[in-house]
Amino acid sequence: MTHKLLIVDDEIANLRLLERLFSKDFQCLTAPSGREAIRLLEQHDVAILITDQCMPEMTGIELLKRTARLRPHMVRILLTGYTDVEALVEAINSGLVYMYITKPWNNDDLKLRVSRAGAHYQNNKKRQALADANQRLLLRLDEIKLGIVSALTEMLRIRDKHASAHALRVRFYAMMIAAKIGVSEEQEEELSIAALLHDLGRIDISRNGAASTRVSPVEQTIVQAQSECEARLLRAIPELANVAEIVSCYSENYDGTGTPRGLRAEQIPLLCRILRLADEYDQMVLPKASAAMTHDEAMRFLTQRSGKQFDPVVIEVLSQLSPEELGKQQHRTTTYGEYSLLRQDSLEASYVDGCSDRAEREPARVF
Repeated sequence: MTHKLLIVDDEIANLRLLERLFSKDFQCLTAPSGREAIRLLEQHDVAILITDQCMPEMTGIELLKRTARLRPHMVRILLTGYTDVEALVEAINSGLVYMYITKPWNNDDLKLRVSRAGAHYQNNKKRQALADANQRLLLRLDEIKLGIVSALTEMLRIRDKHASAHALRVRFYAMMIAAKIGVSEEQEEELSIAALLHDLGRIDISRNGAASTRVSPVEQTIVQAQSECEARLLRAIPELANVAEIVSCYSENYDGTGTPRGLRAEQIPLLCRILRLADEYDQMVLPKASAAMTHDEAMRFLTQRSGKQFDPVVIEVLSQLSPEELGKQQHRTTTYGEYSLLRQDSLEASYVDGCSDRAEREPARVF
């Protein structure tokens, strides 16, 4: 493929000389001024631009500045005299120039440099093509991940409406806590998905009340096996590997007495500590079977276990949220929309009228 070479010089003799020099290797375009060069660049995909610096109306540097966005992959070469030191320094510092060539030039040397510029242009195009392909792949992976999460959350909703509503409320609390702590956007997304899927493999044994309900050793073994099953399921999906880690560790106790690894304090990932507290809080204020606690009762219970089961810092953050803020999600049903599963700021919610049993409200799904 023959690349296009644009030559810009207000001296017609130089234009003709350079055009003859490169006409065998390039499709040459010529312009006697910066204004005419811009017009040609708007019409042609130019690979290499060679421009003189000293021109009336518009200098070579000014031309390069105006065309940098128009043709970002174009390789730019500046022809300059020995006296144009300031212009040369400006061009180099601004990153507008691939190379500069001083006058008078040697034809063989100039041809070699322009040939290298052509190879550089090819490399630029290849890198951009790879970057574009990589971006498309990342977008596709995001779509696949969204589809998987949507399918799993829909499966949970069909199987257990209470668990589905619980997951949405846990997500709401967890995201409020995370926002106050100040986690990254990527961590927010992972926490959001983990909250939605943390009960995927769980059966009713752990859904009958808050953390105050005593669990027998047999029941504890079953719960641990269920958590490990959830984690294995999520780890089988590469895009959810980090989510699997959160789900597998969120049952750890802050003092190291939890499962499955016996991690303690900062050894437990922050997102796990947030999810653990959000999950326990919701089981207290909206249990499936046992009597519900008020917000104040739940906070007193959780505070008593600060440093034991729960991270004191995360409890402190939760205590700063008012019952009214936390109670918003308890009176709502949340819709699943495009990526709203994963983004706290795009969560769509509508109030439900005429519902007497808060614990049995069902989240609606919107496609």
